[in-house]
Amino acid sequence: MAAKSKKTIYFCQNCGHESGKWMGQCPGCRQWNTFVEEIVSTKTQATAAQIRNASDNVPVNLNEVSLDQTDRITTGIKELDRVLGGGIVQGSLTLVGGDPGIGKSTLLLQVCQHLSQQGLQVLYVSGEESREQIKMRAIRIGEFGNSMKLLCETNLSIIRSWIEKTKPQMIVIDSIQTMFNEEVSSSPGSVSQVRESTNVLMQIAKGMQIPVFIVGHVTKEGSVAGPRVLEHMVDSVLYFEGERHASYRILRGVKNRFGSTNEIGVFEMREEGLVEVENPSEYMLDGRPQGASGSVVACSMEGTRPIMIEIQALVCQTNFGLPRRTANGTDYNRVNLLMAVLEKRGRLNLSSCDAYVNIAGGIKMTEPAVDLGILLALVSSHKDLVIDDKLVVFGEVGLSGEVRSVSMAEQRVQEAQKLGFEKVILPKVCMKALKGKTDPEKIQLIPVENIRDAVNAIL
Repeated sequence: MAAKSKKTIYFCQNCGHESGKWMGQCPGCRQWNTFVEEIVSTKTQATAAQIRNASDNVPVNLNEVSLDQTDRITTGIKELDRVLGGGIVQGSLTLVGGDPGIGKSTLLLQVCQHLSQQGLQVLYVSGEESREQIKMRAIRIGEFGNSMKLLCETNLSIIRSWIEKTKPQMIVIDSIQTMFNEEVSSSPGSVSQVRESTNVLMQIAKGMQIPVFIVGHVTKEGSVAGPRVLEHMVDSVLYFEGERHASYRILRGVKNRFGSTNEIGVFEMREEGLVEVENPSEYMLDGRPQGASGSVVACSMEGTRPIMIEIQALVCQTNFGLPRRTANGTDYNRVNLLMAVLEKRGRLNLSSCDAYVNIAGGIKMTEPAVDLGILLALVSSHKDLVIDDKLVVFGEVGLSGEVRSVSMAEQRVQEAQKLGFEKVILPKVCMKALKGKTDPEKIQLIPVENIRDAVNAIL
Protein backbone atom coordinates (compact mmCIF):
# COMPACT_ATOMS: atom_id res chain seq x y z
CA MET A 1 0.00 0.00 0.00
CA ALA A 2 1.19 3.47 -0.77
CA ALA A 3 1.62 5.86 2.13
CA LYS A 4 -0.63 8.90 2.15
CA SER A 5 -0.21 12.40 3.54
CA LYS A 6 -2.69 15.24 3.79
CA LYS A 7 -2.17 18.88 2.91
CA THR A 8 -4.24 21.99 2.33
CA ILE A 9 -4.53 23.33 -1.21
CA TYR A 10 -6.52 26.24 -2.58
CA PHE A 11 -8.44 25.65 -5.85
CA CYS A 12 -9.94 28.18 -8.24
CA GLN A 13 -13.59 27.22 -8.77
CA ASN A 14 -13.56 28.78 -12.24
CA CYS A 15 -10.47 27.31 -13.93
CA GLY A 16 -9.10 24.74 -11.43
CA HIS A 17 -5.82 26.58 -10.77
CA GLU A 18 -4.00 25.23 -7.69
CA SER A 19 -2.15 27.30 -5.13
CA GLY A 20 -0.50 26.66 -1.79
CA LYS A 21 -1.98 29.84 -0.36
CA TRP A 22 -5.19 31.83 -0.75
CA MET A 23 -5.19 34.65 -3.30
CA GLY A 24 -7.80 37.27 -4.01
CA GLN A 25 -7.35 37.07 -7.79
CA CYS A 26 -6.68 33.87 -9.68
CA PRO A 27 -3.50 34.17 -11.79
CA GLY A 28 -4.93 31.67 -14.30
CA CYS A 29 -8.32 33.13 -15.26
CA ARG A 30 -7.96 36.57 -13.56
CA GLN A 31 -11.25 36.15 -11.67
CA TRP A 32 -11.70 37.54 -8.15
CA ASN A 33 -12.68 35.61 -4.99
CA THR A 34 -12.82 32.19 -6.66
CA PHE A 35 -10.34 30.31 -4.43
CA VAL A 36 -11.67 27.70 -2.00
CA GLU A 37 -9.76 25.73 0.60
CA GLU A 38 -9.65 21.93 0.39
CA ILE A 39 -7.74 19.17 2.14
CA VAL A 40 -6.34 16.64 -0.32
CA SER A 41 -4.46 13.37 0.06
CA THR A 42 -1.19 12.83 -1.77
CA LYS A 43 0.36 9.46 -2.51
CA THR A 44 4.08 9.13 -1.94
CA GLN A 45 4.51 6.17 -4.30
CA ALA A 46 2.61 4.45 -7.10
CA THR A 47 0.26 1.63 -6.23
CA ALA A 48 0.66 -1.90 -7.56
CA ALA A 49 -2.48 -1.48 -9.72
CA GLN A 50 -1.01 1.59 -11.38
CA ILE A 51 2.25 -0.21 -12.11
CA ARG A 52 0.34 -3.19 -13.55
CA ASN A 53 -1.84 -0.98 -15.77
CA ALA A 54 1.23 0.91 -16.98
CA SER A 55 2.95 -2.33 -17.98
CA ASP A 56 -0.12 -3.43 -19.98
CA ASN A 57 -0.20 -0.21 -22.01
CA VAL A 58 2.41 -0.49 -24.76
CA PRO A 59 3.06 1.77 -27.81
CA VAL A 60 1.53 0.62 -31.10
CA ASN A 61 2.24 1.43 -34.72
CA LEU A 62 -0.08 4.16 -36.09
CA ASN A 63 -0.67 2.19 -39.31
CA GLU A 64 -1.91 -0.77 -37.25
CA VAL A 65 -4.62 1.24 -35.46
CA SER A 66 -8.10 0.22 -36.64
CA LEU A 67 -10.96 2.69 -36.97
CA ASP A 68 -13.57 0.02 -36.22
CA GLN A 69 -13.58 1.25 -32.62
CA THR A 70 -15.22 4.51 -33.71
CA ASP A 71 -18.46 2.80 -34.78
CA ARG A 72 -21.32 4.94 -33.55
CA ILE A 73 -24.49 3.98 -31.72
CA THR A 74 -27.58 5.81 -32.99
CA THR A 75 -29.63 7.23 -30.14
CA GLY A 76 -32.96 7.19 -31.98
CA ILE A 77 -33.10 11.00 -31.58
CA LYS A 78 -31.99 12.63 -34.84
CA GLU A 79 -31.37 16.05 -33.30
CA LEU A 80 -29.05 14.56 -30.65
CA ASP A 81 -27.25 12.43 -33.25
CA ARG A 82 -26.67 15.59 -35.31
CA VAL A 83 -25.05 17.40 -32.38
CA LEU A 84 -22.92 14.36 -31.47
CA GLY A 85 -21.68 14.08 -35.05
CA GLY A 86 -23.69 11.02 -36.09
CA GLY A 87 -24.24 9.09 -32.87
CA ILE A 88 -22.52 7.90 -29.69
CA VAL A 89 -18.89 6.83 -30.03
CA GLN A 90 -17.73 3.76 -28.10
CA GLY A 91 -15.64 4.71 -25.07
CA SER A 92 -16.58 8.40 -25.24
CA LEU A 93 -17.18 10.61 -22.20
CA THR A 94 -19.86 13.27 -22.72
CA LEU A 95 -20.79 16.11 -20.37
CA VAL A 96 -24.37 17.46 -20.53
CA GLY A 97 -24.83 20.82 -18.79
CA GLY A 98 -27.71 23.23 -18.36
CA ASP A 99 -29.88 25.13 -15.92
CA PRO A 100 -31.94 23.20 -13.35
CA GLY A 101 -35.20 21.89 -14.83
CA ILE A 102 -34.13 22.52 -18.44
CA GLY A 103 -34.52 18.84 -19.41
CA LYS A 104 -31.07 17.21 -19.08
CA SER A 105 -32.28 14.14 -17.21
CA THR A 106 -35.36 13.85 -19.44
CA LEU A 107 -33.26 13.82 -22.61
CA LEU A 108 -30.84 11.19 -21.29
CA LEU A 109 -33.72 9.06 -20.04
CA GLN A 110 -35.23 9.19 -23.55
CA VAL A 111 -31.87 8.07 -24.96
CA CYS A 112 -31.88 5.18 -22.49
CA GLN A 113 -35.40 4.31 -23.63
CA HIS A 114 -34.41 4.07 -27.31
CA LEU A 115 -31.26 2.08 -26.58
CA SER A 116 -33.06 -0.36 -24.25
CA GLN A 117 -35.67 -0.96 -26.95
CA GLN A 118 -32.78 -1.87 -29.27
CA GLY A 119 -31.68 -4.49 -26.73
CA LEU A 120 -28.59 -2.62 -25.46
CA GLN A 121 -27.69 -2.93 -21.79
CA VAL A 122 -28.07 0.50 -20.16
CA LEU A 123 -27.14 1.52 -16.59
CA TYR A 124 -28.69 4.74 -15.24
CA VAL A 125 -26.92 5.92 -12.06
CA SER A 126 -28.75 8.58 -10.07
CA GLY A 127 -27.35 10.38 -7.06
CA GLU A 128 -30.21 12.85 -6.71
CA GLU A 129 -33.47 10.98 -7.30
CA SER A 130 -34.98 7.78 -5.96
CA ARG A 131 -36.09 4.83 -8.10
CA GLU A 132 -39.71 5.89 -7.68
CA GLN A 133 -39.03 9.42 -8.97
CA ILE A 134 -37.23 8.08 -12.05
CA LYS A 135 -40.03 5.58 -12.63
CA MET A 136 -42.63 8.36 -12.59
CA ARG A 137 -40.72 10.25 -15.29
CA ALA A 138 -40.19 7.06 -17.27
CA ILE A 139 -43.94 6.35 -17.32
CA ARG A 140 -44.52 9.78 -18.82
CA ILE A 141 -41.87 9.21 -21.51
CA GLY A 142 -43.04 5.78 -22.68
CA GLU A 143 -42.23 2.09 -22.60
CA PHE A 144 -38.71 0.86 -21.78
CA GLY A 145 -36.97 -2.39 -22.67
CA ASN A 146 -35.96 -5.05 -20.13
CA SER A 147 -32.26 -4.15 -20.50
CA MET A 148 -32.65 -0.82 -18.66
CA LYS A 149 -31.26 -0.89 -15.08
CA LEU A 150 -31.36 1.76 -12.33
CA LEU A 151 -28.76 2.29 -9.60
CA CYS A 152 -29.28 4.96 -6.93
CA GLU A 153 -25.78 5.38 -5.52
CA THR A 154 -23.16 8.10 -5.00
CA ASN A 155 -20.12 6.03 -3.98
CA LEU A 156 -17.90 5.60 -7.04
CA SER A 157 -16.30 2.43 -5.68
CA ILE A 158 -19.69 0.70 -5.50
CA ILE A 159 -20.70 2.09 -8.89
CA ARG A 160 -17.47 0.83 -10.46
CA SER A 161 -17.94 -2.66 -9.01
CA TRP A 162 -21.46 -2.85 -10.47
CA ILE A 163 -20.20 -1.66 -13.84
CA GLU A 164 -17.51 -4.36 -13.88
CA LYS A 165 -20.09 -6.96 -12.84
CA THR A 166 -22.93 -6.04 -15.25
CA LYS A 167 -20.79 -4.70 -18.15
CA PRO A 168 -23.42 -2.30 -19.58
CA GLN A 169 -23.16 -0.87 -23.09
CA MET A 170 -23.98 2.67 -21.95
CA ILE A 171 -23.81 4.52 -18.62
CA VAL A 172 -25.56 7.70 -17.45
CA ILE A 173 -24.31 9.51 -14.31
CA ASP A 174 -26.82 12.00 -12.89
CA SER A 175 -25.12 14.09 -11.64
CA ILE A 176 -21.32 14.41 -11.32
CA GLN A 177 -21.66 16.86 -8.40
CA THR A 178 -23.26 14.15 -6.22
CA MET A 179 -20.56 11.52 -6.80
CA PHE A 180 -17.73 11.05 -4.30
CA ASN A 181 -14.47 9.14 -4.33
CA GLU A 182 -13.38 7.66 -1.00
CA GLU A 183 -9.73 8.42 -1.78
CA VAL A 184 -10.53 12.16 -1.79
CA SER A 185 -11.22 13.65 1.62
CA SER A 186 -13.20 16.70 0.46
CA SER A 187 -17.00 16.78 0.31
CA PRO A 188 -19.08 15.86 -2.77
CA GLY A 189 -19.42 18.72 -5.26
CA SER A 190 -16.05 20.24 -4.39
CA VAL A 191 -13.42 20.93 -7.01
CA SER A 192 -11.30 17.93 -6.03
CA GLN A 193 -14.22 15.51 -5.92
CA VAL A 194 -15.66 16.60 -9.26
CA ARG A 195 -12.28 16.37 -10.96
CA GLU A 196 -11.28 13.01 -9.46
CA SER A 197 -14.73 11.51 -10.01
CA THR A 198 -14.62 12.52 -13.66
CA ASN A 199 -11.14 11.00 -13.92
CA VAL A 200 -12.46 7.66 -12.60
CA LEU A 201 -15.35 7.71 -15.09
CA MET A 202 -12.92 8.55 -17.89
CA GLN A 203 -10.84 5.49 -16.99
CA ILE A 204 -13.98 3.34 -17.07
CA ALA A 205 -15.04 4.74 -20.46
CA LYS A 206 -11.63 4.34 -22.09
CA GLY A 207 -10.63 1.11 -20.40
CA MET A 208 -13.89 -0.79 -20.92
CA GLN A 209 -14.95 0.99 -24.15
CA ILE A 210 -18.29 2.04 -22.64
CA PRO A 211 -19.86 5.40 -23.58
CA VAL A 212 -20.54 7.46 -20.46
CA PHE A 213 -22.84 10.50 -20.17
CA ILE A 214 -22.45 12.71 -17.10
CA VAL A 215 -24.83 15.49 -16.06
CA GLY A 216 -23.26 18.68 -14.75
CA HIS A 217 -24.97 21.46 -12.84
CA VAL A 218 -24.49 25.03 -14.03
CA THR A 219 -23.51 28.03 -11.92
CA LYS A 220 -25.09 31.49 -12.06
CA GLU A 221 -22.44 32.53 -14.59
CA GLY A 222 -23.55 29.73 -16.94
CA SER A 223 -20.52 27.42 -16.60
CA VAL A 224 -20.46 23.89 -15.23
CA ALA A 225 -20.05 23.89 -11.44
CA GLY A 226 -16.49 22.83 -10.66
CA PRO A 227 -13.21 23.61 -12.40
CA ARG A 228 -13.03 24.44 -16.09
CA VAL A 229 -10.57 21.54 -16.39
CA LEU A 230 -13.64 19.27 -16.28
CA GLU A 231 -14.55 20.41 -19.80
CA HIS A 232 -11.03 19.62 -20.99
CA MET A 233 -11.16 16.06 -19.64
CA VAL A 234 -14.31 14.94 -21.45
CA ASP A 235 -14.66 14.20 -25.18
CA SER A 236 -17.85 16.19 -25.77
CA VAL A 237 -19.61 19.05 -23.97
CA LEU A 238 -23.30 19.66 -24.68
CA TYR A 239 -25.25 22.60 -23.24
CA PHE A 240 -29.00 22.93 -22.95
CA GLU A 241 -30.21 26.48 -23.62
CA GLY A 242 -33.61 28.14 -23.35
CA GLU A 243 -35.97 29.43 -20.73
CA ARG A 244 -37.12 26.82 -18.24
CA HIS A 245 -40.75 27.99 -18.46
CA ALA A 246 -40.76 28.14 -22.28
CA SER A 247 -41.50 25.14 -24.46
CA TYR A 248 -38.43 25.26 -26.70
CA ARG A 249 -35.00 23.82 -25.85
CA ILE A 250 -31.75 24.17 -27.79
CA LEU A 251 -28.96 21.61 -27.41
CA ARG A 252 -25.64 23.13 -28.46
CA GLY A 253 -22.34 21.29 -28.89
CA VAL A 254 -19.60 23.38 -27.28
CA LYS A 255 -16.86 20.75 -27.65
CA ASN A 256 -16.80 17.56 -29.71
CA ARG A 257 -13.75 15.47 -30.50
CA PHE A 258 -15.78 13.33 -32.89
CA GLY A 259 -17.67 15.95 -34.90
CA SER A 260 -18.51 19.59 -35.48
CA THR A 261 -18.83 22.02 -32.56
CA ASN A 262 -21.25 24.32 -34.40
CA GLU A 263 -24.27 22.03 -34.62
CA ILE A 264 -27.43 22.58 -32.58
CA GLY A 265 -30.49 20.45 -31.90
CA VAL A 266 -33.90 22.00 -31.33
CA PHE A 267 -36.47 20.36 -29.04
CA GLU A 268 -39.88 21.20 -27.68
CA MET A 269 -40.80 20.24 -24.13
CA ARG A 270 -44.14 18.49 -23.95
CA GLU A 271 -45.94 16.36 -21.40
CA GLU A 272 -44.48 13.16 -22.89
CA GLY A 273 -40.93 14.56 -22.85
CA LEU A 274 -38.69 16.31 -25.36
CA VAL A 275 -39.93 16.22 -28.97
CA GLU A 276 -37.66 16.98 -31.91
CA VAL A 277 -38.26 20.10 -34.01
CA GLU A 278 -37.29 18.96 -37.50
CA ASN A 279 -37.79 22.39 -39.13
CA PRO A 280 -36.42 25.02 -36.72
CA SER A 281 -36.83 27.86 -39.25
CA GLU A 282 -40.59 27.35 -39.48
CA TYR A 283 -40.76 27.00 -35.71
CA MET A 284 -38.82 30.23 -35.08
CA LEU A 285 -40.98 32.24 -37.51
CA ASP A 286 -44.26 30.97 -36.09
CA GLY A 287 -46.42 33.89 -34.89
CA ARG A 288 -44.48 36.54 -36.77
CA PRO A 289 -46.45 39.83 -37.00
CA GLN A 290 -47.64 40.95 -40.42
CA GLY A 291 -47.13 44.53 -41.59
CA ALA A 292 -45.12 45.67 -38.57
CA SER A 293 -42.08 47.93 -38.78
CA GLY A 294 -38.82 46.95 -37.11
CA SER A 295 -39.14 43.27 -38.09
CA VAL A 296 -36.99 41.43 -40.62
CA VAL A 297 -36.10 37.79 -41.33
CA ALA A 298 -32.41 36.90 -41.37
CA CYS A 299 -30.64 33.63 -42.12
CA SER A 300 -27.95 32.22 -39.83
CA MET A 301 -25.92 29.01 -40.16
CA GLU A 302 -25.60 26.67 -37.20
CA GLY A 303 -23.09 24.09 -38.36
CA THR A 304 -24.47 22.71 -41.61
CA ARG A 305 -28.05 23.84 -40.93
CA PRO A 306 -29.48 27.19 -42.11
CA ILE A 307 -31.98 28.69 -39.66
CA MET A 308 -34.37 31.54 -40.41
CA ILE A 309 -34.87 33.89 -37.47
CA GLU A 310 -36.95 37.01 -36.94
CA ILE A 311 -34.99 40.05 -35.76
CA GLN A 312 -37.07 42.71 -34.02
CA ALA A 313 -35.94 46.25 -33.27
CA LEU A 314 -37.61 49.17 -31.51
CA VAL A 315 -36.08 52.65 -31.83
CA CYS A 316 -37.70 55.60 -30.06
CA GLN A 317 -36.75 58.99 -28.65
CA THR A 318 -35.19 58.75 -25.20
CA ASN A 319 -36.62 60.49 -22.14
CA PHE A 320 -33.26 60.53 -20.36
CA GLY A 321 -29.91 62.13 -20.92
CA LEU A 322 -28.24 58.81 -21.68
CA PRO A 323 -29.96 56.66 -24.34
CA ARG A 324 -30.74 53.10 -23.38
CA ARG A 325 -29.55 50.08 -25.39
CA THR A 326 -30.86 46.54 -24.87
CA ALA A 327 -30.00 43.36 -26.79
CA ASN A 328 -31.72 40.00 -26.26
CA GLY A 329 -30.40 36.97 -28.13
CA THR A 330 -27.42 38.73 -29.70
CA ASP A 331 -24.23 40.49 -28.61
CA TYR A 332 -24.93 43.82 -26.91
CA ASN A 333 -21.59 45.32 -28.03
CA ARG A 334 -22.28 44.26 -31.62
CA VAL A 335 -25.57 46.20 -31.59
CA ASN A 336 -23.78 49.33 -30.36
CA LEU A 337 -21.18 48.91 -33.10
CA LEU A 338 -23.83 48.60 -35.83
CA MET A 339 -25.64 51.69 -34.53
CA ALA A 340 -22.36 53.62 -34.69
CA VAL A 341 -21.91 52.50 -38.32
CA LEU A 342 -25.46 53.69 -39.09
CA GLU A 343 -24.70 57.08 -37.54
CA LYS A 344 -21.42 57.58 -39.41
CA ARG A 345 -22.02 55.84 -42.75
CA GLY A 346 -25.81 55.89 -42.99
CA ARG A 347 -26.31 59.49 -41.80
CA LEU A 348 -28.97 58.46 -39.25
CA ASN A 349 -29.20 60.37 -35.98
CA LEU A 350 -29.53 57.62 -33.36
CA SER A 351 -27.58 59.26 -30.53
CA SER A 352 -30.79 60.58 -28.94
CA CYS A 353 -32.77 57.33 -29.34
CA ASP A 354 -33.35 54.30 -27.17
CA ALA A 355 -32.80 51.03 -29.06
CA TYR A 356 -34.06 47.56 -28.22
CA VAL A 357 -33.07 44.52 -30.31
CA ASN A 358 -34.59 41.07 -29.86
CA ILE A 359 -34.09 37.69 -31.57
CA ALA A 360 -37.58 36.17 -31.51
CA GLY A 361 -37.88 32.60 -30.28
CA GLY A 362 -35.29 32.87 -27.52
CA ILE A 363 -32.41 31.52 -29.60
CA LYS A 364 -28.97 33.15 -29.27
CA MET A 365 -27.23 34.14 -32.50
CA THR A 366 -23.63 35.36 -32.63
CA GLU A 367 -22.82 34.72 -36.31
CA PRO A 368 -21.69 37.91 -38.16
CA ALA A 369 -24.16 37.08 -40.98
CA VAL A 370 -27.03 38.50 -38.89
CA ASP A 371 -25.40 41.98 -38.88
CA LEU A 372 -27.32 43.14 -41.93
CA GLY A 373 -30.60 41.90 -40.45
CA ILE A 374 -30.04 43.82 -37.20
CA LEU A 375 -29.07 46.96 -39.13
CA LEU A 376 -32.14 46.88 -41.41
CA ALA A 377 -34.44 46.18 -38.45
CA LEU A 378 -33.08 49.30 -36.73
CA VAL A 379 -33.58 51.38 -39.89
CA SER A 380 -37.11 49.98 -40.33
CA SER A 381 -38.12 50.94 -36.81
CA HIS A 382 -36.44 54.36 -36.92
CA LYS A 383 -38.12 55.33 -40.23
CA ASP A 384 -41.30 53.35 -39.43
CA LEU A 385 -40.92 51.35 -42.66
CA VAL A 386 -42.59 47.97 -43.14
CA ILE A 387 -40.20 45.44 -44.69
CA ASP A 388 -41.64 42.94 -47.17
CA ASP A 389 -42.75 39.74 -45.39
CA LYS A 390 -41.28 37.66 -48.25
CA LEU A 391 -37.77 39.17 -47.83
CA VAL A 392 -34.71 37.51 -46.25
CA VAL A 393 -31.38 39.23 -45.53
CA PHE A 394 -27.91 38.05 -44.55
CA GLY A 395 -24.44 39.60 -44.62
CA GLU A 396 -21.66 40.86 -42.37
CA VAL A 397 -21.29 44.63 -41.92
CA GLY A 398 -17.84 46.24 -41.60
CA LEU A 399 -16.89 49.50 -39.89
CA SER A 400 -16.71 51.28 -43.24
CA GLY A 401 -20.31 50.37 -43.96
CA GLU A 402 -19.41 47.67 -46.49
CA VAL A 403 -21.42 44.42 -46.63
CA ARG A 404 -18.93 41.55 -46.52
CA SER A 405 -19.17 37.98 -47.75
CA VAL A 406 -20.48 35.10 -45.61
CA SER A 407 -20.07 31.34 -46.00
CA MET A 408 -22.62 28.87 -47.41
CA ALA A 409 -24.64 31.47 -49.33
CA GLU A 410 -26.16 28.79 -51.57
CA GLN A 411 -27.60 26.85 -48.62
CA ARG A 412 -29.10 30.04 -47.18
CA VAL A 413 -30.82 30.93 -50.44
CA GLN A 414 -32.15 27.38 -50.86
CA GLU A 415 -33.61 27.44 -47.35
CA ALA A 416 -35.31 30.79 -48.07
CA GLN A 417 -36.77 29.43 -51.30
CA LYS A 418 -37.98 26.27 -49.56
CA LEU A 419 -39.89 28.31 -46.98
CA GLY A 420 -41.62 30.43 -49.62
CA PHE A 421 -39.58 33.65 -49.51
CA GLU A 422 -39.36 35.58 -52.78
CA LYS A 423 -36.48 38.06 -52.25
CA VAL A 424 -33.02 37.83 -50.70
CA ILE A 425 -30.73 40.76 -49.87
CA LEU A 426 -27.17 39.41 -49.80
CA PRO A 427 -23.56 40.61 -50.21
CA LYS A 428 -22.61 41.31 -53.82
CA VAL A 429 -19.43 39.25 -53.48
CA CYS A 430 -21.57 36.13 -52.84
CA MET A 431 -23.12 36.33 -56.31
CA LYS A 432 -20.16 34.52 -57.91
CA ALA A 433 -20.86 31.39 -55.85
CA LEU A 434 -24.57 31.52 -56.76
CA LYS A 435 -24.14 32.02 -60.50
CA GLY A 436 -26.34 29.52 -62.36
CA LYS A 437 -27.50 27.79 -59.15
CA THR A 438 -30.77 29.65 -58.52
CA ASP A 439 -33.96 30.14 -60.52
CA PRO A 440 -34.67 33.89 -61.04
CA GLU A 441 -38.38 33.11 -61.55
CA LYS A 442 -38.69 31.56 -58.08
CA ILE A 443 -36.52 33.86 -55.99
CA GLN A 444 -35.06 37.33 -56.62
CA LEU A 445 -31.50 38.04 -55.48
CA ILE A 446 -30.68 41.65 -54.51
CA PRO A 447 -26.88 42.09 -54.19
CA VAL A 448 -25.62 45.05 -52.11
CA GLU A 449 -22.13 46.47 -51.61
CA ASN A 450 -22.74 48.72 -48.60
CA ILE A 451 -25.40 49.64 -46.09
CA ARG A 452 -26.74 52.48 -48.28
CA ASP A 453 -27.57 49.95 -51.01
CA ALA A 454 -29.24 47.74 -48.42
CA VAL A 455 -31.34 50.60 -47.03
CA ASN A 456 -32.38 51.68 -50.53
CA ALA A 457 -33.45 48.09 -51.25
CA ILE A 458 -36.12 48.21 -48.53
CA LEU A 459 -37.42 51.72 -49.28
